[in-house]
Amino acid sequence: MILSCDAVLFDVDGTLVDSTPLVERAAREWAAEYGIDPDEFLSDAHGRRTSDRVADFLPPEQVSEATARLDALEAARTDGITALPGAVDLLAAMNGLPHAFVTSMDRAQLKARTEVAGVPLPPVVVTADDVSSGKPDPSGYLQAAGRLGVAPSGCVVIEDAPAGIAAGRSAGATVLAVLTSHAQESLTEAHHIVRDLTRVTAAPDGLHVTAGRPLGE
Repeated sequence: MILSCDAVLFDVDGTLVDSTPLVERAAREWAAEYGIDPDEFLSDAHGRRTSDRVADFLPPEQVSEATARLDALEAARTDGITALPGAVDLLAAMNGLPHAFVTSMDRAQLKARTEVAGVPLPPVVVTADDVSSGKPDPSGYLQAAGRLGVAPSGCVVIEDAPAGIAAGRSAGATVLAVLTSHAQESLTEAHHIVRDLTRVTAAPDGLHVTAGRPLGE
């Protein structure tokens, strides 16, 4: 299958980089400090900005301080961070196809985790610091497309989480989901699903995908 496009917009955590063990350990420590059920907090945290998820549990006056505390717990660790299968190879062989990263991490987290994982940063990166609303809001993907000088409808978004898939679709992009963090039944809003990025290669005119499954609109 060939997904013709003008640019590719990559989510990072869960799509290119696996930092799940680190994030879960930090979240459990943080949740104990604030009297929050860690399993409930983690159940819908993946793919969303930390501040947005914290705001689901704490009053507005506590969100800033509590977000900073969770960010600090995550920043204190880099153990267990790895590149996900196919990520580094795909990024090293984009064949002139423009691409950007759109992440719910802040800029410091992004830098630390991609360095440990050996994932190279492209010139265009949109982080949690750059948008007023995080995923599932499409702002990050719209901003990345604009900075690349392409229409959002001409982009393929690669995501691993429902919130990111919703953001990509709302932006008007074609969404390719990878089965690296969620079960397939939770990703059915994506246009296509593949096991991981070992099934994806890039050409100047778009992405070549093997074993992808087209999904209904």
